[in-house]
Amino acid sequence: MGEIITWLLFFFILIALLVVVVYQLMCLADLEFDYINPYDTASRINFVILPEFITHGILCLIYLLTGHWVMFLLALPYLYYNVRLYTRKQHLVDVTEIFNQLNWEKKQRLFKLGYLIFLLFITLFWMIYNALDDDEM
Repeated sequence: MGEIITWLLFFFILIALLVVVVYQLMCLADLEFDYINPYDTASRINFVILPEFITHGILCLIYLLTGHWVMFLLALPYLYYNVRLYTRKQHLVDVTEIFNQLNWEKKQRLFKLGYLIFLLFITLFWMIYNALDDDEM
């Protein structure tokens, strides 16, 4: 039963990360279609960047502490990318350059979205597998 609760925790953390990335994509799409100005877009995206990085770091730490080594190794490149962006001070969106970097920012977040969906499907598989395994015992 503890294993199922662990996988549920992973599942909900990944859902939270997906919501944050989709929110960022929606802000960029609103900027592209001129529903929102660049300052509001940058401030909204910058407000959720650090919580996204911290949440993913916590997810990797929980993978490591619970002994789910394969999931930790699968989530590690995304964590490395976030840490690299943070250490180079490239993690925040610049208000003055947001129109020039709009396509890059959208591609970056779409890649993050795809990667998180991949991790979510693996988590969902293992959660169902453990739930069925507990029923047999």
